[in-house]
Amino acid sequence: MKKTKNSYKKSGVNISLANKLVKHISQVTNKNVQISKGSNKKEIIGGFGSLFDISNLKIKDPVIVSCTDGVGTKIDLANKFKKFDTIGIDLVAMCINDLIVQGAKPLFFLDYIAVDKLNLNKTKKILKGIFKGCKISKCSLIGGETAEMPGIYPKNKFDLAGFCVGIVSKKKILSKNNVKKDDVVLAIPSNGIHSNGYSLVRSILKINKLPQNLKQEILRPTKIYSEEILKLINKNLINAAAHITGGGLIENLLRSIPNKLTLNLDLSKIKVLKVFKWLKRQNISENEMIRTFNCGVGFCIIVKRKNILKIKSMFPRNFLPYEIGYISKSNNKVKISNSIKW
Repeated sequence: MKKTKNSYKKSGVNISLANKLVKHISQVTNKNVQISKGSNKKEIIGGFGSLFDISNLKIKDPVIVSCTDGVGTKIDLANKFKKFDTIGIDLVAMCINDLIVQGAKPLFFLDYIAVDKLNLNKTKKILKGIFKGCKISKCSLIGGETAEMPGIYPKNKFDLAGFCVGIVSKKKILSKNNVKKDDVVLAIPSNGIHSNGYSLVRSILKINKLPQNLKQEILRPTKIYSEEILKLINKNLINAAAHITGGGLIENLLRSIPNKLTLNLDLSKIKVLKVFKWLKRQNISENEMIRTFNCGVGFCIIVKRKNILKIKSMFPRNFLPYEIGYISKSNNKVKISNSIKW
């Protein structure tokens, strides 16, 4: 009997299909990608490295800022509900929202998609979300990697990671050292669960049916705050900021408070979204809710009280910042008053 020759395709990796995906990405990204002078746009996507032209950036004493992140187990629910066109927005948001905490303007983004077996239609939908996230953030998608790894990932499973780079003038860097006594903590609303706490969400959904009116909330993409925050930074209206992700409101805010100052929070002021009220009713303690979820606060800024009205004027009505605390000086690192109104 004649033996069948082994091949990469038979082992589960389809190079031809991957090349089709690269061609698709090139067609979409080459319209907006920024490259060095004299380079050929068509050579950028699919090359060994990605180029970005910084010669026209008029920033004094520039500092490069970089962030990398993933989407976590929210991916599992994207698979379950077969909705892949927004999970890429989450990926970009998790990186960009970290980047702007330092005061940096996003420049470019790269993605990493790992799958068991490449599904062209599914991957295009994921990329659609990444493209949209980059458009919202006004940054360029200049490269990435799609890895087909049969035997490493279970059937139909995938993972995402992102990497972004931004730039900020040394004088504009947001730091906890800028925070002063009597500064105010403003909460900027989230638009849902964002991309943290999904291991707990998935655990609850195994034994509790999600109400029909909350189904769209589960995969609602993470809000990207770059447009509003960068406007405030340009006008020197922010002293420090915090992206409310894993660890919740208190732990993330404490990362932006100097050691000799105290964070005072009134939890009763938090405007809790319906999806969090439902989660709270599933036998989760308040402490666990605050440490796991954003509970309705996606981003925080620490500002001077005199600038509050000016700051609010720069936000759309559905994401208006509101006061939830202030900075004082005492022996305690944090003081919490009242409970959340569930």
